[in-house]
Amino acid sequence: MKQIILLCLLYCMSCQTAPKPTPIRTENPTKEVVVDGLSRPWSMAFLSEEEVLLSEKDGDLLRINLETKKKVPIKGFPQDRFDSLLYEKAKFRPGTFPGSLPDSTKITYNAGILEVLLDPNYEQNQQLYISYVAKGEGGSTTKVIRAKLQNDSLTNIEPLLLALPFSEGLFHYGGGMVFGPDGKLYVTVGERLFNEKDQPAIPIAQDVTDRRGKIYRLNPDGSIPEDNPDFGAEAVSGLYAIGIRAAQGITREPRTGKLWFSEHGTMQGDEINLLQKGGNYGWPVVTTGGYRSKEYQPPKMEGTIFTAPTWYWLQTVAPTGLCFYTGDAFPGWKNNLIVPGLSRGSLWRIQLEGETVKSLEELFVDNRQRARKVVQSPAGELYLLTENLQDRRNGEIVRIFNSEQ
Repeated sequence: MKQIILLCLLYCMSCQTAPKPTPIRTENPTKEVVVDGLSRPWSMAFLSEEEVLLSEKDGDLLRINLETKKKVPIKGFPQDRFDSLLYEKAKFRPGTFPGSLPDSTKITYNAGILEVLLDPNYEQNQQLYISYVAKGEGGSTTKVIRAKLQNDSLTNIEPLLLALPFSEGLFHYGGGMVFGPDGKLYVTVGERLFNEKDQPAIPIAQDVTDRRGKIYRLNPDGSIPEDNPDFGAEAVSGLYAIGIRAAQGITREPRTGKLWFSEHGTMQGDEINLLQKGGNYGWPVVTTGGYRSKEYQPPKMEGTIFTAPTWYWLQTVAPTGLCFYTGDAFPGWKNNLIVPGLSRGSLWRIQLEGETVKSLEELFVDNRQRARKVVQSPAGELYLLTENLQDRRNGEIVRIFNSEQ
């Protein structure tokens, strides 16, 4: 009997000292506008947790303090920059865009300053990389430069890539950039055509002598790595993958070092792709969507191996600047791919298992915003860049936080 009483006492004491179970945190993503009044923001790079460099498609390269909201334009940007505000002041030439579309569609053109990316050793060398739309004889094209940021000015500007030829129309430039685990710079360049009926006999994205419609791999100084894939003696230098239509976003998966990029289709056909050395992503010979031109018949390329997308949507998403989430605010999102979209203002959370998409969740379906890029801060905070088609000066930096913490 005494043994039973002693056991009961010990059990009760253990109940009193046992730690209480940690409550399970639910995820309730909530938006908070941090900075507004931006002119169609495209990209953002963190100088610190409080300060960022932000590119505007119809404005400037800005240094912004997220706490004080102060915006400082960066001086010294190259004079060959071209954006849609300048384009709208000029007369439209035949064939640049369907005349049946309303004037309001002009502001959706993809021009101006695109990606801003810090050098992996930025704290030591103050170097950054910028992709933008450059004007020249015959139109415009994608250009990449390297520069130093000193006293809020760009200095020591070096051109690294110019995706010739210049051509008409302000769309499908690409412009996404990321550093791979190998220390190389990867750059996406769009094919620059709006309608497939304008394709030459050898489609632009399949023509290795044409710089458009490709993904490049460069050394930080713009030189070409010796271990790049071989696309033949006639190929332009720096090619890493071909068959690209309009890839804007490219990001590095922190756990594996693999590079993933988003791709715009025409009539559906929006994709998430895993970048592969020497890959041919098919455009316009193969597509998961349709063509704008019902009459277009792509050429047959017998024997060509095409790289299939990891995922494609059955509806139009227009995916843009994506990133992997590694923060702590949303435990259930850890290592998920976050993908914003322009169409209907969508934002997607994608769960991967290796190279396979296991699930998708569309976020903020009750509060849609046209979204250009999602970025994670050094401390793991998640930010979204949005734009407003009715008021191009009302773009925002939006923080996404967990209100259930």
